[in-house]
Amino acid sequence: MMIVNDILITTQDEFSDHKIAQTLGFVKGNTIRARHVGKDILAGLRSIVGGEIEEYTKVFAEAREQAIDRMVADAKAMGADAIVCMRLTTSTVMQGAAELLAYGTAVKFEN
Repeated sequence: MMIVNDILITTQDEFSDHKIAQTLGFVKGNTIRARHVGKDILAGLRSIVGGEIEEYTKVFAEAREQAIDRMVADAKAMGADAIVCMRLTTSTVMQGAAELLAYGTAVKFEN
């Protein structure tokens, strides 16, 4: 479980310490990131010697946070208390660009 901007988020179907009173619906947030030529050069050099490609790790960490923030904003606009069944997925949009999508189900808790 994590908390982002006062919205509880879990990958599970429910929270052990909160009772869900209402399902509000599907929420999502996405971002599309393109590769950077300078980072591609460094990544190419790292692939020769092996190990983590830190340049891409940082780009995808930022993309993940942005997608989650956008999903939370979508849930807040619905008046949600939390998001259950949160998932992340990626897809290639075009050569050199990928989409990161965060999605889940917005819910309200019992008082």
